[in-house]
Parts: sequence; structure tokens; C-alpha cells
Amino acid sequence: MRVRLIAAGTRLPGWVNEGYTEYAKRLVGIQLELVEIPPRRSMLKSISPRDYVVALEVTGRAMTTGELAHWLEARLAGGRDLAFVIGGPEGHAPELLERADFRWSLSPLTWPHGLARVMVAEQLYRAQSILKGHPYHRG
Repeated sequence: MRVRLIAAGTRLPGWVNEGYTEYAKRLVGIQLELVEIPPRRSMLKSISPRDYVVALEVTGRAMTTGELAHWLEARLAGGRDLAFVIGGPEGHAPELLERADFRWSLSPLTWPHGLARVMVAEQLYRAQSILKGHPYHRG
């Protein structure tokens, strides 16, 4: 199963790449691949028809970390490739939102798109640590 983080933007500060890489490499059995989309390129072109698409959207469904862990467990058992999509400053195109299988809100706050990359990787690692009984999450 492929798990990809498809994100708008190609030139982000070093701390974004370092933070993302740190949490992505902690994942066990999940290789989180980053796909950076240049400005004005359709994100839909990076999504296959088989992907389970998760649009990061402020108006999406918020989850607790425990809920995310159970959601991730179900997705991993489902066998479809996962594609988490972070839009650009204008948000997602209507076509992408229509294609999305799920809309996930990290928070009702608006976050810098680079920080959202780090947060997604960290939350996936945290959810996985819950599923594996690792003490990282003490919530």
C-alpha cells in the first residue's frame, strides 16, 4: 500500500522538510511519500482512480488522535492506496473536493501549508504509535 502526502508548493523552509522527514522516517511499515506540486498544476493529475483521497480542509471532519488511529487502522486494512492532499493558498479546486473520499480538518484554525505537512506526518506517526502500543502518545 502506498501512502502519499500530495502538497502544493515546492520551495519551503528547511525546517518544514526537516520536521516532515523526521516523522515520516519514524513510521514503521508505512512509507510516507511526499509529492510536491508546482503552482498552477492540477493536483488531480497526481491521484490515481484507486486512491483513497483525503483532502485536508478546514471545514472537514475533526478527529481526536484516538479516532485517527482507528480510522488509519481501517484504511490500512482496506487495501487502497492513501493520498493525503494539502492545497495551496486558494484551497482545493472543486473537482478535487468532489473526488475526495474524506475531508479531514486538523483544526478550525488556518495553518501555514508547510506546517500542515509536518502535522500530518506527526499525527500519522502518533496514530501508528497508539496502534502498536508504543509509549509516544500519552494522551
